[in-house]
Amino acid sequence: MVPSPLALLLALGAAATALAEPLRFVDCGSKDGSIQEVNVSPCPTQPCLLHKGTSYSINVTFASKIESQGSKARVYGEMLHVDIPFPIPEPDGCKSGIQCPIQKGRYYSYLNKLPVKSEYPSIKLIVKWELVDDQDQMLFCWKIPVQITS
Repeated sequence: MVPSPLALLLALGAAATALAEPLRFVDCGSKDGSIQEVNVSPCPTQPCLLHKGTSYSINVTFASKIESQGSKARVYGEMLHVDIPFPIPEPDGCKSGIQCPIQKGRYYSYLNKLPVKSEYPSIKLIVKWELVDDQDQMLFCWKIPVQITS
């Protein structure tokens, strides 16, 4: 028996959904927004194993509590309660899936990439991801544990 195209699509959709399970995260000060969901793909278990030389997809669904002309992302690796800046290819939230200007009460899907460079040390740490509005206030801030590995 040959499976129907619809059955194949449903099976593929279920597999894709399984890869993008919402993560358990710590909200670290979302003031001007509220996080609905954080996805890092691929990250089937926590702590997320981040392989050197690989890029990971970040998707954050949040609701804005304010209006803002723009937004900017800041990413850190937190070790021993010290935030070490972590460069990302596109810090401008308006170029990362968010239609600007940001409107109060609207839901947004923020999309970005987290590149893990080959020269990074193999270490366990906390990734802290902030998105600030044009007044430098937190639209969202979340943390997850990760392990950088070869």
